[in-house]
Amino acid sequence: MKKNKIMDFFSALGRSLMMPIATLAACGIVLGLTAALLKPQVVQALPFLQVTGINFLITTLNKASGVVFTLIPVLFAISIAFGLANEDKEVAAFAGFIGYYTFLATSACMINAGFLDFSSMKISSILGVETLDMGAVAGMIIGILTAVLHNKYHKIEFPVAFSFYGGKRFVALAVILASTVAGVVSPIIWGPVSAVINAIGNMIAQAGALGVFIFGFLERLLIPTGLHHVLNGIFRTTAIGGVYEGVEGCLNIFLQFVGKVDMATLEPFTKFLGQGKMPFMMFGLPAAAYAIYKTSPEEKKPKVKALLLAGVAASMVSGITEPLEFSFMFIAPPLFLFHSVMGGLSFMLMSVLGVVIGNTGGGLIDYLIWGVFQQGSRWYWVIIVGVFYAVIYYVVFYQYFSRKNISIDVSDEEDEETENTGTSLDDKKMKKASMVVEGLGGIDNILTVNNCISRLRVDLKDMSLVNEEILKKTGSMGIVKPSETHIHVIYGPQVQSVADAVKAFLKL
Repeated sequence: MKKNKIMDFFSALGRSLMMPIATLAACGIVLGLTAALLKPQVVQALPFLQVTGINFLITTLNKASGVVFTLIPVLFAISIAFGLANEDKEVAAFAGFIGYYTFLATSACMINAGFLDFSSMKISSILGVETLDMGAVAGMIIGILTAVLHNKYHKIEFPVAFSFYGGKRFVALAVILASTVAGVVSPIIWGPVSAVINAIGNMIAQAGALGVFIFGFLERLLIPTGLHHVLNGIFRTTAIGGVYEGVEGCLNIFLQFVGKVDMATLEPFTKFLGQGKMPFMMFGLPAAAYAIYKTSPEEKKPKVKALLLAGVAASMVSGITEPLEFSFMFIAPPLFLFHSVMGGLSFMLMSVLGVVIGNTGGGLIDYLIWGVFQQGSRWYWVIIVGVFYAVIYYVVFYQYFSRKNISIDVSDEEDEETENTGTSLDDKKMKKASMVVEGLGGIDNILTVNNCISRLRVDLKDMSLVNEEILKKTGSMGIVKPSETHIHVIYGPQVQSVADAVKAFLKL
């Protein structure tokens, strides 16, 4: 049971971290595109960009998207509190912001009190408060603290005289008190803690290509559990991913300094970002999908083709790989291990070859904006390495599927055409949601429903009631059970639509 709780916690934490990280990735695309359009050589080639209105719009979008990266700690505090809360999530999110601001203010009080000398620590202006700068770690701590207090006290009842302060209102009071204590204590303990974090970061940096390989290998290997979000979040937003000019985290550093310093300066940090994924996302996995299609029985090929084309498009364009990975992960585990090793090699090769392509995605959009459009990114290496990846993936997958005489499973259920049945789109979504709920064991078996970029994440009462065959008919690419009460149902890019429909169905 203890192991289940730990897995549930880290799974929920990974999901919570995805909310702000996804926002950063989207803003990063806007930032990259506008930064490219503001470059003197681009402006010179496209004179219309100097028109006052157009220049104002591009500059405004550039500044607006850039400021988001200074808000990562508070975004973490809010999103983690929201994501880890069992009920009344909006109350937890509100308390998360209050808790984080209280933490900043009380840390400042402790620093300015004169009890101890904190001059060696990093002091910054955060949300208007000159205080201890713990980066994203502070947001994580307060988010987790808020969620724990919220889950424990959001239904507490007091005697009539004090009943006004019970329930949801007490959560804010409890968070303020706990954040005050945390804020007072943090300057005292942050010194040695930050030293350990920096030591880990230095150790990884000194490991060179081997360190990058291990990161890339684990980043893929953890995909089934969803814990790769936690690994990525730590590297992207804390000192473990690097420190430059006081900014911590490889993603923070890249997006705050791209266009301001030479691209070569950012190379030590982009090695943990999107560039490492591009050879296998844009070349390797699509080639693997083609091999799977070629080895499929003739009667299955039409449906296999439709399934894999959707996965290939998601992988190549936006860097969402789960639909393809889950198509072979369970029927061919050795291939997933091979894929993880190739993932590590991909990260390592991009680093060794001096590629400088940042942001979080490994698809065509990030490749163009952060690679082709950026001078000095050495984007051409992605294509050169990618061609070899395509050949290797195709040969390995073709031989394995042929030798083992296996093929991926596809639903035998025929899709109903809306125009033929007269069924509206909303009705079809509700019907699909009904099947999802049935596959999860029914309404009474479902505790909470959430989702990340590609997975429906559901807490259940009884895992034995899950019907995987029904879920497969709803378009599920695969299923992962991180614990006895938590399940991931992989739908790929369409997951948001599925999640919204299921939540709506549960409210009926």
